[in-house]
Amino acid sequence: MEELLDRITVDPDVLVGKPVIRGTRVPVYLIVELVANGMTTKEILKEYPRLKEEDIKAALLYASKLVESEVTVTL
Repeated sequence: MEELLDRITVDPDVLVGKPVIRGTRVPVYLIVELVANGMTTKEILKEYPRLKEEDIKAALLYASKLVESEVTVTL
């Protein structure tokens, strides 16, 4: 499963360093947002034909890793 993360890249010259799907300018946050808004994998792939199903899985895994490592401080 971790090999999916190789599909994500961060480059300061692409979308100001936001994580994107390798070889595209499609940001991880956009894919997560589309899924959260109810778009199916099939619909996303139709809208963004350069993406693969694994790219969507990679974006969701990347987002989950960010949240997993997030530290919350309450005052």
